[in-house]
Amino acid sequence: MKPGLVRPGDVVTIRAFDDVPEHQFLVEEVFEDFVTGFAVTGDLAGQYGEPELVMVLRNPSKPKK
Repeated sequence: MKPGLVRPGDVVTIRAFDDVPEHQFLVEEVFEDFVTGFAVTGDLAGQYGEPELVMVLRNPSKPKK
């Protein structure tokens, strides 16, 4: 996902990886190729993370055009 499509405060969906299923993630900061924040659902709920933007599947916080 492109950096301009994700903003601090958005709750995005992160792609499944390794043994971690798809989950929701609260974005705190957005950088050129990754975001920082905390998982809000799933096995990692409450854990800090820095997923790459390519891991963001969708941003339900962003209205569709």
